[in-house]
Amino acid sequence: QVQLVESGGGLVQAGGSLRLSCAASGRTFSSLYMGWFRQAPGKEREFVAAISRGGANTYYADSVKGRFTISRDNAKNTVYLQTNSLKPEDTAIYYCAAKSSRSGYYTPGSYEYWGQGTQVTVSS
Repeated sequence: QVQLVESGGGLVQAGGSLRLSCAASGRTFSSLYMGWFRQAPGKEREFVAAISRGGANTYYADSVKGRFTISRDNAKNTVYLQTNSLKPEDTAIYYCAAKSSRSGYYTPGSYEYWGQGTQVTVSS
């Protein structure tokens, strides 16, 4: 079993930045592929970014490419999402997720473990 705890969300003005963190426990972190998803009110959960086990490969949704950066520190059992140039449409609950297999980075159903989420609100 894997436990994931997100932090770092908050209220920020458009153009601002936040750094989200997700601390993992319960299993060897370096064996897990990690992802970030988000869900806005009335919308489905959508893929934001993902990273391979060693951190060499990263994947992004087109809507955040060039503005968000995913990274991980396997020594600290933590994955990060640096969010820059935030827009009001980035407002959502952001979820950290983990999975054992390489396939299905973009699909929520491929992830076995989820955090409780952290709220990001971007004001215009």
